[in-house]
Amino acid sequence: MGIFFTTFQGPLLVYCLLLCCLVNELHCLTSDGEALVNFRTSIISSDGLLRQWRPEDPDPCGWKGVTCDSKTKRVVYLNLSNHKLSGPVSPDIGKLDRLRFLDLHYNNFYGAIPPELGNCTELQGLFLQNNYFSGSIPTEIGNLSKLQTLDISSNSLSGSIPTSLVYLNNLSIFNVSNNFLAGPIPSDGVLDQFEANSFLGNRGLCGTHISQSCKNDGGATGSHPTGSQSVKKNSGRLLISASATVGALLLVALMCFWGCFLYKKFGKNDVKGLAVDVSGGASIVMFHGDLPYSSKDILKKMEPLNEEHVIGAGGFGTVYKLAMDDGNVFALKRIVKLNEGFDRFFERELEILGSIKHRYLVNLRGYCNSPTSKLLIYDYLSGGSLDEALHEKAELLDWDARLNIIMGAAKGLAYLHHDCSPRIIHRDIKSSNILLDGNFEARVSDFGLAKLLEDEESHITTIVAGTFGYLAPEYMQSGRATEKTDIYSFGVLVLEVISGKRPTDASYIEKGLNIVGWLNYLITEDRQREIIDVNCAGVESATLDAVLSLAIQCVSSTPEERPTMHRVVQTLESEIMTPCPSDFYDSSSD
Repeated sequence: MGIFFTTFQGPLLVYCLLLCCLVNELHCLTSDGEALVNFRTSIISSDGLLRQWRPEDPDPCGWKGVTCDSKTKRVVYLNLSNHKLSGPVSPDIGKLDRLRFLDLHYNNFYGAIPPELGNCTELQGLFLQNNYFSGSIPTEIGNLSKLQTLDISSNSLSGSIPTSLVYLNNLSIFNVSNNFLAGPIPSDGVLDQFEANSFLGNRGLCGTHISQSCKNDGGATGSHPTGSQSVKKNSGRLLISASATVGALLLVALMCFWGCFLYKKFGKNDVKGLAVDVSGGASIVMFHGDLPYSSKDILKKMEPLNEEHVIGAGGFGTVYKLAMDDGNVFALKRIVKLNEGFDRFFERELEILGSIKHRYLVNLRGYCNSPTSKLLIYDYLSGGSLDEALHEKAELLDWDARLNIIMGAAKGLAYLHHDCSPRIIHRDIKSSNILLDGNFEARVSDFGLAKLLEDEESHITTIVAGTFGYLAPEYMQSGRATEKTDIYSFGVLVLEVISGKRPTDASYIEKGLNIVGWLNYLITEDRQREIIDVNCAGVESATLDAVLSLAIQCVSSTPEERPTMHRVVQTLESEIMTPCPSDFYDSSSD
């Protein structure tokens, strides 16, 4: 053994040792585990779920979202729905050939659906709805003979429905609604059993399923549904714009990802946390002189932050909790630099954002300028996000609390639109961007960041700025953000607050609707009050009707019919927040 090691001297020995370490690390997992690690490397952002996937484990069976067969240790169920996952889906997903259920719905996946999924011949359920998948439906899905559920609705898929799908004889649930599909719907085989709801929101489709005649060349006619179908068609307009936009984002995101991944894999950035960001020339810029800390004090507290201190993650970056010695707590948002001109443009815009202070806006205190990223310092709000309060926490919000949150969000957005200089279009109004203090007072966060991180050359605003379900129809078609697109998003937010359901909740997505389409449907049946959250206490019928009327105006498909945010605030103050005789509405009695 000694002779063997003596033969390899200097750099060659080091190289061999490193290679052995790498090989050992890669091969300590089962083949399914390696496939999932490769799947993870394609993801550029999430809510932190995938940090629990450790390559040093012998198998992935203990990883969150992963279920294995108890005997074979093969992965049979992968459930990663609603975890803010963003990026393309790795073709290695096709190596999970014992997979029975794949659930990736309600995330931000983009790019093509991997044709390698056709290798997963044990699949019984495939749930890819509510993402940004583009391109055509892979014909290979027709290989999944055991498939019972196929839901790829609410994406940006184009092309025709493959005829290979007609041979999926076990299919009982099928939904391709709200895409850009075109051409005749295959009229033979298993697809004949599905009704119009499975296909709505695809203007180019034709066939007997949706009562649309086809041209001789297989294209769709110009006719459109009428009556109650038009309500569902309007909801189907909530689509992400063109696939070229998705491709542009994919290129930028992959470039960003590979740089971050290579460092993370070999530089162990996960362990060091923010140490690499705040060392080697980092500096602090503060916008307000009311904090008794030196730059050295702040950098010292930033350096040890790691994944244990993460309190949030989203499209704009990871958020850490920064606690100072005197008890003050701040939220630290890390944004990776994108290009060479990033610094000058970013700092100029941050100065503007840092000058804005308002009761209903989250205060930007300053930022850390490091060689690799920007670390934005915000006031910390102990109540978390409205998204968490509505959908994750056990504590229920009563009617007064919900009205108060709506009012706070409206006043914050109205200030951005009308009173601050320069005026700001938010571009990404949603429940996760409304933060709450300890008294459930609302603050609008992340204002200005969408424009700040926009790639001015490729104009990739429709993916970077905006979240599916909140986007105005004209914004998805043109990519141009205006005050009216913000107002539409605010209207969706109001519906989310009073219903307690996400804009793309499964209860109505299965019917080819989003929350606006659901409301339109309830209106046509004169059942609009049924939108109220049955768990919400203290609802008053007069204020409920007024809130619904306001929300309906905000989500009008015609931008000119939407009120200004000043008008929204005036309506809330005069018709909703003003005390009126009690007229409590018990939703259970209807």
